[in-house]
Amino acid sequence: MKVIDIINTAKANGKPRFSFELLPPLKGDGLEKIFGAIDRLMPYDPAFINVTCHREEIKYTERPDGLIQKHIVRRRPGTTGVCAAIKQKYGIEVVPHLICGGQTKYDIEDTLIDMDFLGIQNVLALRGDAMPGASRFVPHKEGHAHADALVQQVMEMNKGNFIDGEPNTHHKTDFCVGVAGYPEKHVESPNSLTDLGYLKQKVDAGAEYIATQICYDADTLIAFRDKCADLGINAEVLPGLKPFATKTQLTVLPQTFAVDLPQQLVEKVMACSDNDDVKKVGVEWAIMQGEKLLKAGFPILHFYTMTRTQQVEDIVKGLGM
Repeated sequence: MKVIDIINTAKANGKPRFSFELLPPLKGDGLEKIFGAIDRLMPYDPAFINVTCHREEIKYTERPDGLIQKHIVRRRPGTTGVCAAIKQKYGIEVVPHLICGGQTKYDIEDTLIDMDFLGIQNVLALRGDAMPGASRFVPHKEGHAHADALVQQVMEMNKGNFIDGEPNTHHKTDFCVGVAGYPEKHVESPNSLTDLGYLKQKVDAGAEYIATQICYDADTLIAFRDKCADLGINAEVLPGLKPFATKTQLTVLPQTFAVDLPQQLVEKVMACSDNDDVKKVGVEWAIMQGEKLLKAGFPILHFYTMTRTQQVEDIVKGLGM
């Protein structure tokens, strides 16, 4: 089932649901940790599971002759394979992340063909981050610079059109595409209005729903949805939540995701004696956010878990989902 159909069913039934995001395992690891994280949440009927996709990195090694050799490596490969394994084991819908970074249009086309073969109907189309250590995003010379072009490529495949211009008259893909939205604007955007303009380009290209960046203020998420509607961004917004788990996140999260932390949350976390207490505060805050978001009519709450799902289980139970 497509994510947009899941969203519309939740709205029609008046029964909101939740989804969550996982990381692929590090190269060489198996799926045990992934399956353990999913097993914890399956009794609560999650709507779908996202699986992230990660950029290549540069690794330097010393050769026997003493010279330094550069290698391109991926520390978390296998997004499509992980999605296929989850779908086969649990029968739940999966949403692989598809990124522009480090990939040609032909690489992306091949990945989409593999997803189609595996019965995966959903993708989250993202530009992706800059390479680790780089100051800015640089697209592949044969790839896409922005996510709206990536969405357009998926839409062309849905029409049966390949990159080389040759139409496929025998089979067309049928992907549902989601994109990212930034309630507090993307760190690279000059202002919120410009950022919303970029979001509109992605939706106009064919995206059917928006998964937001993590945000700790329910009012900001509600206002973001309303601004989208005012600007004619006709796609359902799924608010992104991440429960606080450690004190170090007070600095790490703003630095990594450019999010603003409410003062009340900061004070509660700073007052904690250890990270066990922080986790309790994180659950309580997310429940408070969730209650407000559900009351405002959001059909799906989307949780960023880093493959640690115990807090999400506590939140889902606390919300009665």
